[in-house]
Amino acid sequence: MAITVIQNTKINTQVFTFTSPATVTYPVAPLVSAKFYTPEGGPLTLKIRATLYMNSEDTIPPTVQTPIENGNVLTMNYDYNFSEETPETCDVYYIEVDYTSDTVGNITEIDSYMVNEDPETSRGTEVIVKYP
Repeated sequence: MAITVIQNTKINTQVFTFTSPATVTYPVAPLVSAKFYTPEGGPLTLKIRATLYMNSEDTIPPTVQTPIENGNVLTMNYDYNFSEETPETCDVYYIEVDYTSDTVGNITEIDSYMVNEDPETSRGTEVIVKYP
């Protein structure tokens, strides 16, 4: 198994404000897309792209935990210290990861979670991966 974090970047220049904060459940679940590709001379690779909304008062970027592959499901955890309250403003992070393993071609689903010390308050999304 190999994971390469290609990019972990704050992409907004001004804080992001939700227009209807009362309708937002915090932490906001990651927005994720994924696709298979084969780099020239390399192995089959799963490219995972995630957009994360984090409290703009938190200045430490999220980290990508080591993915867990279980059968056809890959679990991605994005870790940072969030509070239980919906923030006034957010920063938006773009994370791009390349993942490969001997069985990467078997992955059909990616479960992605925003996690912190208390996994009970984690929020996640499920993405179905289709072969090109």
